[in-house]
Amino acid sequence: MKSAAPVSAAAVLPGAPFVAYRDGRLTLEDVPLHELAQAHGTPLFVYSRAAMLAALAAYQRGLAGRDALICYALKANSTLAVLRVFADAGCGFDIVSGGELERVLVAGGAPGKIVFSGIGKTRDEIRRALDVGIRCFNVESLAELDVLSEVAQACGQTARISIRVNPNVDARTHPYISTGLKGNKFGIAHEQALAAYRHAARLPGLQVVGIDCHIGSQITEVAPYLEAMERVLDLVAAIEATGIAIHHIDLGGGLGIDYAGETPPAADALWPALLARLDARGYGDRALMIEPGRSLVGNAGVCLTEVLYLKPGEQKNFCIVDAAMNDLPRPALYEAFHRIVPLRLAAPDAAAVTYDVVGPVCESGDWIGRDRALAVQPGEHLAVLSAGAYCMSMASNYNTRPRAAEVLVDGREARVVRQREAVQDLWRGETA
Repeated sequence: MKSAAPVSAAAVLPGAPFVAYRDGRLTLEDVPLHELAQAHGTPLFVYSRAAMLAALAAYQRGLAGRDALICYALKANSTLAVLRVFADAGCGFDIVSGGELERVLVAGGAPGKIVFSGIGKTRDEIRRALDVGIRCFNVESLAELDVLSEVAQACGQTARISIRVNPNVDARTHPYISTGLKGNKFGIAHEQALAAYRHAARLPGLQVVGIDCHIGSQITEVAPYLEAMERVLDLVAAIEATGIAIHHIDLGGGLGIDYAGETPPAADALWPALLARLDARGYGDRALMIEPGRSLVGNAGVCLTEVLYLKPGEQKNFCIVDAAMNDLPRPALYEAFHRIVPLRLAAPDAAAVTYDVVGPVCESGDWIGRDRALAVQPGEHLAVLSAGAYCMSMASNYNTRPRAAEVLVDGREARVVRQREAVQDLWRGETA
């Protein structure tokens, strides 16, 4: 790896420590982004290996000296090259489908470092996970316990399980990405967890190994984590009092990133605070598992897009770009904010105009950013920042639009890690 050249603090963009202007041109690490847009077309996702490893290093510092496994939650970004970065760094993986399991294996992830979460595992998915020897199933219902037991017995195997507890803790995030309240579909209610563990311990084919908790995503405060941990540790004490051993504690992920000036705690500040409470409660010797996703990749990626048209209006001015809601679904799904910046700084005397930045998809919800002051012209390029998480992994072919290409940057080097789809790819397997 060739390390990125240092840049002045003033040149680095907020929330994107490896994105900076040099000589008026936007770069990711040491690669000028306009060169990638010209070479590979747009929309184009570009990821920084250094940014991913720097985010991971913060977790590693926070957990130093502990028996802890960091399992990257690949629903945030499941691109093979991204998975390989984390596999090479020694990470485990948190999966939620059989397809994600196969992606991890292709990328070189160790089966013994995989935890299988998700509320709707099929029997085929369970069998495959047992066959490859995953580390643990995070179980989300009593019915799932029964099916796991049945499938494991039929396979002549033992399924290692951890029950995901819903602690009824408000993560103080968007309701669509809150997962730890009573009204959410995830996990087993805190009040029912002890009975669920007793049931699991009686089932053949199962081995209880841990307890799991995940309360949401894009969390920007320490308090919800501390509250959830306290409730989980209360349960550990109650469960072990019945003679059921809890070998590991899985505290999930969900740490937020800076999209629009949010100030989430740094991972190397958050985890010492949680570990201090773990020690104070007498559980400091337990193995730990965590499942970060967005906080490892979110600010490592940008989406490059070309300005197609400028459309003035009586109430709104529109900057129409070639990226759309099928490429960047977060604004349409969550009314999410992404910073949008030009690849070339405008001249000092260029007049900025306030635009809604929108895509070409035939939906009023197809917008990327609202009320953005930009001095741009058709044919120029913009970068949508903080696009490493929940963008390409949720991209679609709506309006028969091929998905974008992806590039991984490493210092001064850049390589295509996903070819742009051809339109013919979109009807492969169909019959007219």
